[in-house]
Amino acid sequence: MKAHSLIGRIDIALMRDAFKAVKRNRGAAGVDKVSIQMYRANLMDNLHALMRELKSGSFEPLPLRRVFIPKNREQTEFRPLGIPVVKDRVAQEVLRRLLEPIFRPLFHAASFGFIQGRNCHMAIDHALQLHAQGYEVVLDADIKGFFDNLPHQVILDAVREQVADGKVLDLLKRFLRCGVLEQGRLLATTKGTPQGGVVSPLLANIVLNRLDWHLDKLGYRFVRYADDFVVLCQNHSQAEEARTQVEALLARLGLSLSPQKTVITTYRRGYTLLGFVLSRRSRRIRPKSLEKFKDKVRALTIRKHNLDLDLVARLNALIRGVAQYFCTHFATNREQFNQLDSWIRMRLRAMKFKRKSYHDNRKLRISTFKKIYRLLSLEDFIVLAHASLH
Repeated sequence: MKAHSLIGRIDIALMRDAFKAVKRNRGAAGVDKVSIQMYRANLMDNLHALMRELKSGSFEPLPLRRVFIPKNREQTEFRPLGIPVVKDRVAQEVLRRLLEPIFRPLFHAASFGFIQGRNCHMAIDHALQLHAQGYEVVLDADIKGFFDNLPHQVILDAVREQVADGKVLDLLKRFLRCGVLEQGRLLATTKGTPQGGVVSPLLANIVLNRLDWHLDKLGYRFVRYADDFVVLCQNHSQAEEARTQVEALLARLGLSLSPQKTVITTYRRGYTLLGFVLSRRSRRIRPKSLEKFKDKVRALTIRKHNLDLDLVARLNALIRGVAQYFCTHFATNREQFNQLDSWIRMRLRAMKFKRKSYHDNRKLRISTFKKIYRLLSLEDFIVLAHASLH
């Protein structure tokens, strides 16, 4: 049965919940320069007006504000983000909340990205379980420009399979075709769904759900998190056949694998998944994620600045964020974190004494960092994570 009359389910409670979710995710202002705080100043009037537009079908989204964020430290590659205005983010969240309950029960159990009750750690756990069962050859797949190249018709057709509400489909079409404002020029969007759009992760799952069930039907084991996925096989020939099947299915969706980034490897050699390098020997932070963290620490611990409790508090927030993700029961990065802790203390000693000297270790000991400055330790977090298992 297809879903009908979804627009009729929009009420002020849904509008308010959608705004709360947008506010929680924060984010910059769009092309109209209206911030979340400004929109909130006249919240109920804004929400009632938006609800009337959505229910009547007169809603017209504004173009996205295009910004580019670096994909690597060298800043030679950039990822485009499309930032919608706050009003449109609320409308997208309403659309997401209407569609998500319809599609969530249809998603494959091996898909973990942006689905309620599933997360990155569960995805990695699933991969490790499959490795333990003997699936040691890995097709590490990368879809070429997935969010930028996804054809609009493919998205609309996938949603239309379960949704028969014309107003919802028309609203989705308007979001996809709203255009992008880049350096003062309005550019048409003829394909793709913007990274940064509230509804984009759900649309990715809806489209790639076809790939999931196709692989399942063929008997393959896999783990997918949005457009990041691996197919786990028992031998090299199975992995080659899986690659052929994936390429054929993606071609029908108007997509393709990146030849440079798609590789067949093994669990023994190791591969990258969701920020970790997984191998038979260890599960550690991938070098790119490690360097991102160190760059943030470097930006905080500039030698000519003063070492004080406020700076350590900001540094602790960074450490806590990394620990929450990378200090897991399956991680084997205690030595890696011990070295990072030592490096962070070296940076702080250089701030305190305005030089880099091994002899300063005696002047500012680890116990002082912990008792006086309340500096957190990454190694302590991983020890706690492992201790919680016993």
